[in-house]
Amino acid sequence: MNPEFLTVLVFLAIGAGFVFAALLAGHFLRPRVPNKDKGTIYECGERPFVSAWFNFNPRFYIIAIIFLVFDVALAVLFPPLSVISNHVGGPGDAGSPDKWAAVGAILFFLSPLSLGLAYVWGKGDLEWLKK
Repeated sequence: MNPEFLTVLVFLAIGAGFVFAALLAGHFLRPRVPNKDKGTIYECGERPFVSAWFNFNPRFYIIAIIFLVFDVALAVLFPPLSVISNHVGGPGDAGSPDKWAAVGAILFFLSPLSLGLAYVWGKGDLEWLKK
Protein backbone atom coordinates (compact mmCIF):
# COMPACT_ATOMS: atom_id res chain seq x y z
CA MET A 1 0.00 0.00 0.00
CA ASN A 2 1.17 3.52 -0.78
CA PRO A 3 2.55 5.19 2.40
CA GLU A 4 1.06 8.59 1.45
CA PHE A 5 -2.36 6.99 1.05
CA LEU A 6 -1.95 5.23 4.40
CA THR A 7 -1.08 8.57 6.04
CA VAL A 8 -4.24 10.16 4.65
CA LEU A 9 -6.33 7.21 5.87
CA VAL A 10 -4.81 7.45 9.35
CA PHE A 11 -5.57 11.18 9.53
CA LEU A 12 -9.14 10.59 8.32
CA ALA A 13 -9.62 7.87 10.93
CA ILE A 14 -8.25 10.08 13.70
CA GLY A 15 -10.50 12.96 12.59
CA ALA A 16 -13.57 10.70 12.49
CA GLY A 17 -12.59 9.37 15.92
CA PHE A 18 -12.48 12.91 17.34
CA VAL A 19 -15.91 13.70 15.91
CA PHE A 20 -17.39 10.44 17.23
CA ALA A 21 -15.80 10.96 20.68
CA ALA A 22 -17.14 14.54 20.90
CA LEU A 23 -20.66 13.44 19.95
CA LEU A 24 -20.55 10.53 22.37
CA ALA A 25 -19.25 12.70 25.23
CA GLY A 26 -21.93 15.30 24.51
CA HIS A 27 -24.62 12.65 24.57
CA PHE A 28 -23.61 11.47 28.04
CA LEU A 29 -22.59 14.80 29.61
CA ARG A 30 -25.32 17.23 28.54
CA PRO A 31 -28.26 17.78 30.87
CA ARG A 32 -31.66 16.44 29.91
CA VAL A 33 -34.30 18.87 31.11
CA PRO A 34 -37.41 18.55 28.95
CA ASN A 35 -39.46 21.72 28.73
CA LYS A 36 -42.45 22.86 26.68
CA ASP A 37 -40.65 26.08 25.65
CA LYS A 38 -37.79 24.10 24.13
CA GLY A 39 -40.16 22.68 21.52
CA THR A 40 -41.35 26.08 20.32
CA ILE A 41 -39.89 28.18 17.52
CA TYR A 42 -36.80 30.09 18.58
CA GLU A 43 -36.15 33.40 16.86
CA CYS A 44 -33.28 35.46 18.27
CA GLY A 45 -34.28 34.82 21.86
CA GLU A 46 -37.76 36.29 21.44
CA ARG A 47 -41.05 34.45 21.67
CA PRO A 48 -42.99 34.45 18.40
CA PHE A 49 -45.95 36.79 18.50
CA VAL A 50 -47.36 36.36 14.96
CA SER A 51 -47.68 33.48 12.56
CA ALA A 52 -44.63 32.60 10.52
CA TRP A 53 -46.75 32.07 7.41
CA PHE A 54 -46.75 35.39 5.59
CA ASN A 55 -45.61 36.65 2.22
CA PHE A 56 -42.23 38.30 2.16
CA ASN A 57 -40.24 40.04 -0.52
CA PRO A 58 -37.48 37.71 -1.83
CA ARG A 59 -35.52 40.51 -3.58
CA PHE A 60 -33.04 40.71 -0.74
CA TYR A 61 -32.16 37.05 -1.21
CA ILE A 62 -31.81 37.46 -4.98
CA ILE A 63 -29.41 40.37 -4.54
CA ALA A 64 -27.52 38.47 -1.82
CA ILE A 65 -27.12 35.43 -4.10
CA ILE A 66 -25.88 37.62 -6.96
CA PHE A 67 -23.37 39.21 -4.58
CA LEU A 68 -22.16 35.79 -3.44
CA VAL A 69 -21.77 34.56 -7.03
CA PHE A 70 -19.58 37.51 -7.97
CA ASP A 71 -17.71 37.39 -4.68
CA VAL A 72 -16.76 33.75 -5.29
CA ALA A 73 -15.94 34.64 -8.90
CA LEU A 74 -13.40 37.18 -7.68
CA ALA A 75 -11.79 34.55 -5.46
CA VAL A 76 -11.56 32.17 -8.43
CA LEU A 77 -10.00 34.86 -10.61
CA PHE A 78 -6.96 35.40 -8.38
CA PRO A 79 -4.77 32.67 -9.97
CA PRO A 80 -5.16 33.89 -13.59
CA LEU A 81 -4.73 37.48 -12.48
CA SER A 82 -1.49 36.58 -10.73
CA VAL A 83 -0.28 34.92 -13.96
CA ILE A 84 -1.05 38.11 -15.85
CA SER A 85 0.66 40.30 -13.26
CA ASN A 86 3.81 38.11 -13.41
CA HIS A 87 4.01 38.39 -17.22
CA VAL A 88 3.30 42.08 -17.73
CA GLY A 89 6.20 43.58 -19.59
CA GLY A 90 7.03 47.01 -20.94
CA PRO A 91 5.00 49.05 -23.44
CA GLY A 92 6.41 47.15 -26.44
CA ASP A 93 5.90 43.69 -24.95
CA ALA A 94 3.32 41.58 -26.79
CA GLY A 95 3.08 39.25 -23.81
CA SER A 96 3.70 35.59 -23.32
CA PRO A 97 1.32 32.76 -24.27
CA ASP A 98 0.62 32.17 -20.57
CA LYS A 99 -0.66 35.72 -20.26
CA TRP A 100 -3.09 35.32 -23.16
CA ALA A 101 -4.24 31.95 -21.89
CA ALA A 102 -5.01 33.55 -18.53
CA VAL A 103 -6.92 36.38 -20.25
CA GLY A 104 -8.87 33.78 -22.24
CA ALA A 105 -9.66 31.83 -19.06
CA ILE A 106 -10.91 35.01 -17.38
CA LEU A 107 -13.14 35.89 -20.34
CA PHE A 108 -14.41 32.31 -20.57
CA PHE A 109 -15.25 32.31 -16.86
CA LEU A 110 -16.86 35.76 -16.73
CA SER A 111 -18.97 35.52 -19.90
CA PRO A 112 -21.75 33.29 -18.44
CA LEU A 113 -21.77 35.37 -15.27
CA SER A 114 -22.11 38.55 -17.32
CA LEU A 115 -24.92 37.04 -19.39
CA GLY A 116 -26.74 36.01 -16.21
CA LEU A 117 -26.31 39.47 -14.72
CA ALA A 118 -27.60 41.08 -17.93
CA TYR A 119 -30.63 38.75 -17.87
CA VAL A 120 -31.47 39.55 -14.25
CA TRP A 121 -30.89 43.27 -14.81
CA GLY A 122 -33.02 43.30 -17.96
CA LYS A 123 -35.79 41.43 -16.16
CA GLY A 124 -35.82 44.15 -13.50
CA ASP A 125 -35.00 41.91 -10.55
CA LEU A 126 -32.22 44.18 -9.32
CA GLU A 127 -34.60 47.07 -8.67
CA TRP A 128 -35.53 47.24 -5.02
CA LEU A 129 -39.00 48.63 -5.69
CA LYS A 130 -40.63 47.20 -8.78
CA LYS A 131 -43.03 49.34 -10.78
